[in-house]
Amino acid sequence: MDIILVVLGFLCCILGLLGSFLPALPGPPISWVGLFLLYLTTFVENNYWILGLTLVLTIIISVLDYVIPSKGTQKFGGTKYGVWGTNIGLTIGLFFPPIGFIIGLFVGAFIGELIYNFDDKKGALKAAIGAFIGFLVSTFMKFMVCLSFLILFIYVTISNFI
Repeated sequence: MDIILVVLGFLCCILGLLGSFLPALPGPPISWVGLFLLYLTTFVENNYWILGLTLVLTIIISVLDYVIPSKGTQKFGGTKYGVWGTNIGLTIGLFFPPIGFIIGLFVGAFIGELIYNFDDKKGALKAAIGAFIGFLVSTFMKFMVCLSFLILFIYVTISNFI
């Protein structure tokens, strides 16, 4: 049973790493489940501090994943209409993976800014670019967290088997 949990945990960590790029998969939570499965085995001594800290990090990253593109919109001069457009575009884009997420936030921010001021197409484009940059920052952040979870998984597994 322990071997099955280790293999499933490793697969979850790999899937979580892929999920950091694919918007349809919640990368950090899947990677955390992989760590959790590893700590359910008898091979590894339970360390609730590691599980707790990684869970808190997972929750923070999951929340920031939705906040950062909106903040990118604001940073590039977007209004609350652009922020709302970004959030609505993100939500609609979830139904059209994988590229719908990116297009949704970009188009949502752009349309939101056009609703606020139809004459300022340049400002709307700038806000949409800010939303896209926020998305890239968020994706990089998720990737780094999932990669660190995978490295932690491998390190704990190897150090307990050797």
